[in-house]
Amino acid sequence: MVIMDVDGVLTDGRIIYGADGTEYKCFYAHDGYGITRAIEKGLTIAWISGRKSKVVAMRARELGITSLHQDVDDKVSVYEALKVKHKLHSKEVCFIGDDEFDLPLLKKVSISAAPSDAVEAVRAEVDFVTTAPGGRGAVRELLDMILSARKLHRVW
Repeated sequence: MVIMDVDGVLTDGRIIYGADGTEYKCFYAHDGYGITRAIEKGLTIAWISGRKSKVVAMRARELGITSLHQDVDDKVSVYEALKVKHKLHSKEVCFIGDDEFDLPLLKKVSISAAPSDAVEAVRAEVDFVTTAPGGRGAVRELLDMILSARKLHRVW
């Protein structure tokens, strides 16, 4: 399973509001394709966000994400529930996050990752820092790496 934070990982972290209060976010098409391909190849994908957004729910539906958790204060609790639901061990879970709010979960998983533009405190703690920034290919880079390793080493 690959768990992803949303703002700053799947987006560049900016939250844009129109004059009418409409929220806008930019998602990267290459990340989206990487996600759908990873699902097709058997990876389970989950999104956990501290915020709640209709735009995020829309993008999740579009990509076939069936495990979307929004407005979450305690990401570790959601992670523990996901492990039970999917009968997984920590060694079978990866999480990519970008800010200090993500550190408790980053310290629980087998493979922790961060986009290149994550805050320093996170980059210093994770196993893998992507070359791409959040919202601009970090997710695709991580998924490609996992799928390559899985194929070569028959892991996960």
